[in-house]
Amino acid sequence: MKTYILREPKTVEPQTPERPGRRSDPAVTVSVNAICGPAPATASGLILFIGLDVHTDSIAVSLAPSESTEVRRYGIIGGTHDDVLRLAKKLQAAHPGVRLKFCYEAGPHGYPLARCLQAHGYDCILVAPSKIPRQPGDRVKTNRRDADQLARLYRAGELTAIYVPDPQDEAVRDLIRARYQVLKQQHRARQQLKMFLLRHNFRYAGTKAWSAAHLRYLATVKLPFAEQQFVFQEMVNVITEAGERLARYEAQIPRVLPGWRWAPVVQALMSLRGVAWLTAATLVAELGDLHRFATARQLMGYLGLVPSEASTGAQRKQGGITKMGNGIARRALIEAAWNYRAPARLSRELLKRQEGLPKEVKDLSWAAQTRLHHRYQHLTKVKHKKATVAAAALGRELSGFVWALGRLVRPHAKKT
Repeated sequence: MKTYILREPKTVEPQTPERPGRRSDPAVTVSVNAICGPAPATASGLILFIGLDVHTDSIAVSLAPSESTEVRRYGIIGGTHDDVLRLAKKLQAAHPGVRLKFCYEAGPHGYPLARCLQAHGYDCILVAPSKIPRQPGDRVKTNRRDADQLARLYRAGELTAIYVPDPQDEAVRDLIRARYQVLKQQHRARQQLKMFLLRHNFRYAGTKAWSAAHLRYLATVKLPFAEQQFVFQEMVNVITEAGERLARYEAQIPRVLPGWRWAPVVQALMSLRGVAWLTAATLVAELGDLHRFATARQLMGYLGLVPSEASTGAQRKQGGITKMGNGIARRALIEAAWNYRAPARLSRELLKRQEGLPKEVKDLSWAAQTRLHHRYQHLTKVKHKKATVAAAALGRELSGFVWALGRLVRPHAKKT
């Protein structure tokens, strides 16, 4: 397979044959037709699959025409959106009537490139890196090989595209994920402080950590050396700052939700027991449009709540849940599922959240309560499963009710 290196955005230079004993530099400039081959006389129904290995300063490009099994390396272009659009215009001019379909791996560069290409009328998908087929014995990885593989697999239909959210949906998701990151930082800082005090034999005798009484106890802690007291106070300050940041996030999110187009779906999910505004907003922001899941089973698999399996022949062996897919949404569902240990009832807070909702939504909420509580009792008392295993099973079934509610309620129209 020949390799072509794009030195300038407007020129393509192939590698010339090497002389014995030394390596020569490319010196011949060719057109796009020399790389892609001449455009067919009738291009109806033909597709050019384009694999992009995207980096900050450069993008490796490979082409896979639908009418052949060959993969051609276009070269290396710049890393900006203008460079990719210039590439698309060159390929379209060289092959009029041929449909261009781009793909690249999901990574730190996010969705803007896909949105840019789609806005200019080109097909573009983001590929889940964990879903790309790879040969176990392949130990050579380069940018050009990655682009070749993307183009080849895209043509073969072996790539799994990920969901590209609306820009506003992504903004709300960023807000909720940032709050989750602050929560993890606070938890880590608290653990560090507890281990620091335990190492110096300071033990809190109270029953509940990080309560008002615990904070008063921390104010009385005095370590023997000034250096240790300084470290202790800095750890306390980190926890205090994390708590203040968390409070600001939790005050900002409710202000954003009423103007979000998915606000009706959030309100519908809040009709479920154990799903308040934060859990409902997290689920909608992470899962997006639930109509993209044809069945509830697909959503369960996406969340990693289905059991793993290693079966062979007549022997079937199932293990724990796969834990694949979106971990934030999976955790939110399992936390909400713990509320179904208690018998079904409509509390005052739940009735307040259900005010103004359609009867179909309220009926689904009540069906979820009765079914999940009965399921928990059966798993723990009849099958003698651990409570954590039962909670994971309830989270899986709760995702089915989330799927039904998400498809029942329509969001607001997109703002233009």
